[in-house]
Amino acid sequence: QVQLVESGGGLVQPGGSLRLSCTASGIIVSINDMRWYRQAPGKQRELVAVISSGGSTNYADSVKGRFTISRDNAKNTVYLQMNSLKPEDTAVYYCNAQIVASRLRDYWGQGTQVTVSS
Repeated sequence: QVQLVESGGGLVQPGGSLRLSCTASGIIVSINDMRWYRQAPGKQRELVAVISSGGSTNYADSVKGRFTISRDNAKNTVYLQMNSLKPEDTAVYYCNAQIVASRLRDYWGQGTQVTVSS
């Protein structure tokens, strides 16, 4: 059974930094794209960043220049380094990955809360 487990959320002051991690476990053949989404209260879930298996990245305009997505394929782990955090970054952050186990399908983590407040 494949699972995605996130960690690293918390409370941080504006201008601060956090690093989120998400590790896939189980019997995994390969992992294609890995993504971070977020959902703020009363808003739709939005794509924050995506990284391909080859390391190509894309970001939402709202986080470009502040957030960095990376991955360690040997550890089946994706990271989101978040710098210069703003109150509007407050949300539950979700990891998503396209994983080939018995077949290719999308998997989601349970979410981790990030709160940016003074």
